[in-house]
Amino acid sequence: MFTGIIQAVGQIAQKQDMGSDARLYVQTGKLDINNVELGDSIAVNGVCLTAVTLPGDGFWADVSGETLAHTTLGELVVGSKVNLEKALTPQMHLGGHIVSGHVDGVGSITQSYNDGRSIRLHIRAPDELAKYIAQKGSICINGISLTVNSVQGAEFTLNIVPHTLAMTNLDKIKVGQRVNLEVDIIARYLERLLLGDAAAADSGISEVFLQKHGFD
Repeated sequence: MFTGIIQAVGQIAQKQDMGSDARLYVQTGKLDINNVELGDSIAVNGVCLTAVTLPGDGFWADVSGETLAHTTLGELVVGSKVNLEKALTPQMHLGGHIVSGHVDGVGSITQSYNDGRSIRLHIRAPDELAKYIAQKGSICINGISLTVNSVQGAEFTLNIVPHTLAMTNLDKIKVGQRVNLEVDIIARYLERLLLGDAAAADSGISEVFLQKHGFD
């Protein structure tokens, strides 16, 4: 479990193609990993990875074919900057929102422009994630806990303040770039709860379902 508050920006130092999966060596930069042990979780651009070797200035992690297929980790190259966050402990402040490190889908930057001292981003999410994204709700972008400014269909906007730009890899974001998205976990559980007994039949929520239950 994570908070979406980035603790350091690291970089991909090595990448090994293992056929259907891969191994990554992540140099952790300013991230203190003295208390990290083998098997601990570290979020890399919002993807929960397990440290399998700790050489000293970073960690090796195995990346499954499933993760490569549903995140942007497969697109990273040696030298790519990545957002890092160690797993949440009971002693830590929950400064962002509850983040699982399980990416729901990949979005793309459609617009990026200055808005005062901040940057305004427009991001297109996969259509199936649109129902989980709400104005003033929380969303995780490349591991960063952010607040949704507005929503239009499957496209939403974010305002990236100077501090976030300075502490994450969003300072180099470009139009067309793909980003990992994790929607608010509360929205996912709420959807499942609304299904009630129908959840056992794996029946999704539709417009007809909502109207039947009084959501006109």
